[in-house]
Amino acid sequence: MTVLVGFVPTAEGRAALTRAVDEARRMSTQLIVLDSGGGQSSELDAVVAEAEQSGVQVERRPIEHKKDPAEDIIAVSEKEGVDLIVIGLRRRTPVGKLILGSNAQRILLDAACPVLAVKADAAD
Repeated sequence: MTVLVGFVPTAEGRAALTRAVDEARRMSTQLIVLDSGGGQSSELDAVVAEAEQSGVQVERRPIEHKKDPAEDIIAVSEKEGVDLIVIGLRRRTPVGKLILGSNAQRILLDAACPVLAVKADAAD
């Protein structure tokens, strides 16, 4: 069993990462973190260290296709036989979604496994 999360250094990315660690701990399974920040996030380092100390095995990988992270997330989930994908959602207007498209929507529609979509706290 494996949980997969795509991390970006935003409030939504932090919320998804926190929830993914919680889910991996609850399921007693491995966590794969796809890092779009280029491995330069002390925030990510701290969360990964805390997760590992609590017994969660964490594997960090860079996101390869910076222009299409949804493609990377779906590809890794299929290759690794992931049981759950955790993604962060940002609040956008319907017009914003129409004009800009949505990686989250692609993942929700195209992933072969369950997807947990997490919103950041309003205070973040």
